[in-house]
Amino acid sequence: MSRQFIRIKRLHPNARLPERATEGSTGYDLYACLEQPMDVGPQPVRVPTGLAMEFAAGLDVQLRPRSGLSSTGVLVVLGTVDSDYRGEVLVTMYTLPQRESHVVHDGDRIAQMVISRAEDVSIELAAELSATSRDTGGHGSTGR
Repeated sequence: MSRQFIRIKRLHPNARLPERATEGSTGYDLYACLEQPMDVGPQPVRVPTGLAMEFAAGLDVQLRPRSGLSSTGVLVVLGTVDSDYRGEVLVTMYTLPQRESHVVHDGDRIAQMVISRAEDVSIELAAELSATSRDTGGHGSTGR
């Protein structure tokens, strides 16, 4: 299988390319690209990365929270970048209500970009579904 590429365009000269923090990292760190610091509070705000990208259909590019920020109450909305989108990648951030606002500076690591494959499937209507041992057990049904 040939290696897939994601082409990145810098929309701002100071924009940093995504990079893995360690060899074993699944996600690529995304960095804020800001002219001035930005306050993030309980209302979601979109933080620019200064990057646009191009990649083949069939790749699934997701924006996810960073665990270090999440543990302090600074969250990122899980997002998907579609293969036909060519605009700036923006990261939607907010803080938990009990936390003071968080200041994002230019170059701060704000999210992770995780890439996987997306299967092209057909959706079909079914009158019945096959039974399983879990069956209709929902959230928390397999233990805490």
